Amino acid sequence: MPASGAEKVQTGAKTIRALERGLRVLTILEDLGPASLKEIYNVSGLPRPTLLRILRTLEGANLVWRGIGDGLYRNSFRLQNMVSKLDEGDRLAECAAPVLNRLCAKFSWPVDLLVVNPEGPNMELRETSRPNSPFLVNIDQIGFKINIPLSAAGRAYLAFCCDKERDKLIGRIRKSGDPQNGSVRNLETFKELLQTVRRQGYALRDPSFGGGQRSLRSLYDDGLQAIAVPVREDGNACGVIALQWIRKAAGVEQMVQSYLNDLKEAAKEINRQYQRSA
Repeated sequence: MPASGAEKVQTGAKTIRALERGLRVLTILEDLGPASLKEIYNVSGLPRPTLLRILRTLEGANLVWRGIGDGLYRNSFRLQNMVSKLDEGDRLAECAAPVLNRLCAKFSWPVDLLVVNPEGPNMELRETSRPNSPFLVNIDQIGFKINIPLSAAGRAYLAFCCDKERDKLIGRIRKSGDPQNGSVRNLETFKELLQTVRRQGYALRDPSFGGGQRSLRSLYDDGLQAIAVPVREDGNACGVIALQWIRKAAGVEQMVQSYLNDLKEAAKEINRQYQRSA
């Protein structure tokens, strides 16, 4: 059925036209900076009475304010305060979400986005297409912590982040005393592993890894395997995307051959969106 003047259909759900127009005005002010009613009108294409109602509504919500000295409209600092608790991981997740969904639709297997949680240090799940996968894969919550040296995501990150960050992370991991981080004790061998990851362009889980933050397979096994590739900003990793699958369903070689190129292209697309969003 055709959309009415007040509503339109988008991916099966109706959107609110008045809200879309209000957000459009906020975006125009973000692009223009302080602007007159005429300047906003020329860019928006909205009827003047409609535009005035939108501006008054936004002023009433303290999202837009009008300068006394010049009479120009500006976005309020309240908008900045509304997003002040967000970080670069949130921005990366916003850029990655539609890409992960497209990959899941193509692969059926889910794909995760992970970034470093500096407090751990651990990898932290920031976005995932697992709920949209037809396969019964653990639905880990956003914010789920994952071991760095044993996981595919952690190894991919360490292999492709800058030297300074890599040394800092490895130093903290070695001091942790956690038995799950024992592979980093032999630093020379571990760095050789990271060189292998860099050469092949992807990382796999350590055979002893069972999933999560402190999970050796001898104690817990989620039954999964993963291929992880970096999302690179200026040549250095800023995050990782990892394809997850049930280990018994397919071998590593088969999954690499089938999906690695798509994963790498997806990582590049996420980085392009990330750069644009800045």
